[in-house]
This record gives sequence, C-alpha cells and structure tokens, in this order.
Amino acid sequence: MGAVPESHTGWTFLTNHARVLAVIAEDPSSRIRDIAAHCMLTERAVQKIISDLEQDGYLSHTRQGRSNSYSIQPGTPLRHPAEAGVTVATLLTVLARHDAERATPHPES
Repeated sequence: MGAVPESHTGWTFLTNHARVLAVIAEDPSSRIRDIAAHCMLTERAVQKIISDLEQDGYLSHTRQGRSNSYSIQPGTPLRHPAEAGVTVATLLTVLARHDAERATPHPES
C-alpha cells in the first residue's frame, strides 16, 4: 500500500468527487490506485467517493476480469440547487477544455 498523500490546506475550487469523476471520464478503466495517485487521495477515500457516485446514479461499473470499467451517466444533473440544469456532461466538458488549454503552450506576451 502506498504512502498517504500530503494533505492540502485551505480551500479548493473542485471537490474530490469532481476530481475522481474527471479522472474516470478521461480513462474509464482507471484503477483505484491510479485515481488516488492522480487526485492525491488515499485509495480508501477514492473507494468511498466511487461508492457515493454510484449510489447517487452518476456512475456505474462493470467487472472485467480483475478490473472495473466505469460508465458515467452524462445526463445526471449536479446536486447543488445553484447548478440546477447543469449536467455531469457539461461539467466534464468544461474540465476537459481547461485541461486542453493548460496542455497547449501559450506564447509569451
């Protein structure tokens, strides 16, 4: 078992649930260990988050041998009333656009 990632102090813009969902969207066959490393969480925390997401209908999984393949339910609305009408698909599109822009080198101004 790996070491516990260093904790972050202060607030952040994204929840751990959003981070885990974004990693799964990028690679639906991600292992819990890899998701945990990418999100800087413990494997146990990722297991709990995946359970939460499955329980509330945002995610499902299919067993493939010794691994899982995850399926995101893109039409599921976000939970907070302030995001009424915003779906998981919309959130993931925004995050993917951000990742693409971050990966593109920008000329110095």
